[in-house]
Amino acid sequence: MAGGALAPTSGGKQYPGKFTGRVLLTCIFAATGGLIFGYDLGISGGVTSMDVFLKDFFPDVYQKESSVKPSDDQYCKFDSQILTLFTSSLYLAALVSSIGASIATRTYGRRPTMMASGLLFAAGAIVNGLAKNVVMLIVGRLLLGFGIGCANQSVPIYLSKVAPSKYRGAFYMMFQLFITIGILIANLLNYVLARWVGGDTAWRLSLGGAIVPGLIILLGSCFLSDSPNSEIERGNYEKAKDLLLKLRKVDNVDEEFNDLVEASEKAKLVKHAWLNIFKRKYRPQLVFAFCIPMFQQLTGMNVIVFYAPVLFKTIGFGSNASLFSSLITGIVNMLATFVSIFTVDKLGRRKLFLMGGTQMLICQIVITIAIAMKFGLSGNPGAISGSYAGAVVAFICIYVAGFAWSWGPLGWLVPSEIFPLEVRSTAQSINVSINMIFTFIIAQIFTAMLCHLKFGLFICFAVCVVIMSIFIHKLLPETKGIPIEEMTTVWRNHPHWRKYFDEDDAKVETSKPKDIVSA
Repeated sequence: MAGGALAPTSGGKQYPGKFTGRVLLTCIFAATGGLIFGYDLGISGGVTSMDVFLKDFFPDVYQKESSVKPSDDQYCKFDSQILTLFTSSLYLAALVSSIGASIATRTYGRRPTMMASGLLFAAGAIVNGLAKNVVMLIVGRLLLGFGIGCANQSVPIYLSKVAPSKYRGAFYMMFQLFITIGILIANLLNYVLARWVGGDTAWRLSLGGAIVPGLIILLGSCFLSDSPNSEIERGNYEKAKDLLLKLRKVDNVDEEFNDLVEASEKAKLVKHAWLNIFKRKYRPQLVFAFCIPMFQQLTGMNVIVFYAPVLFKTIGFGSNASLFSSLITGIVNMLATFVSIFTVDKLGRRKLFLMGGTQMLICQIVITIAIAMKFGLSGNPGAISGSYAGAVVAFICIYVAGFAWSWGPLGWLVPSEIFPLEVRSTAQSINVSINMIFTFIIAQIFTAMLCHLKFGLFICFAVCVVIMSIFIHKLLPETKGIPIEEMTTVWRNHPHWRKYFDEDDAKVETSKPKDIVSA
């Protein structure tokens, strides 16, 4: 089965390559790095809704939350910057470590960086599980963040380099799939432990349980080979070609191998990637490296993931009922991700972005109306019926599904595949850093925004979805099926972005040495 079903106007190449078990297993092992990110996303919101956890570490929040009566303002009962710092501090650490991981991946390869991510995450889990005070909680969260930053820097690019171009989108979605699996496992664990174990043991097992996904990526990385690109970058040409033959399962990979070598040689000429990436010819891709992760967070999805139990509790669910509702959204999130896996290389990136955005927008409007009608500006809902609560959960689930098959996975896929090799590690650091910055901001200010903006918070997210959908429609070229080494052609042919490329750039991109390396 030949690889590289390209868009008709791309002008890209078609490299031979088969759908092999080795590629599948390699990508599955690598994508388990998403488990640590997903587990943390799911576990923190559930733990902060457990009364015993709040009582031990955030007594002020516990007293305010436990004293709230139906006649009080439900919007503000969880408003605490110290509590949100417990959730958001991780993302500052991930921001710092993603920059350091960029240097590590260029020097040592992506496999050692993935191993480091698992080790750091497991260490953070131990500290959090044994925490005696808020300081230990924050230290543990910082270690978890260092691990997530390393994983988010190394895993997405590893997947994009190992998979054949025809299946790159689907294989890359494995990362997002394992994020959703991690969220689901965390939601399930929170619900089971809160209902049947309780006490300090419940939250300690929830937080300490993060050691399991940490060890999975650590041990899984031991069985991975590095990508052909990484081997070439370190001068191991014969090893790289042999690995490429095993991955593609064809008799001849000379064209793809030679292009990888050429791209590597060009990359070595770039001595200061952090300065070069701001050159005019990289500006189109750089816009998306900033805007896509920013918009991904401004959809409001992480509000649902971080604080689903808190949000459900705010709109009238009991503690265990709120955990169960977040478990339902976790299941929807995971199942909807399969839509992306099976359609991203058929429908393309642009269609999924726009279709998912439309679905999220409709749901946000309905949710805003439902909360506004019941809670108003005062935040006093009175008695909340089961049908009302069920309807809110249903539309939140539809919203989650829209994100899970569009902006969720594509927010990681597209920025990782659009840059040339010489600046790709640096670009991925920017992508992860912007993602972590806005994740931190949203996590830190959500409860305060809910308290002050009330149902207007969801209007803000809806406006953001409109803006980002217009942005994608007008400016994003389709990149499905385009080999990484040929990606610049897509941008040079785009009516808006072509002005950033001059004739010299085109000549450099299209010129080929007569005979590169025949290892």
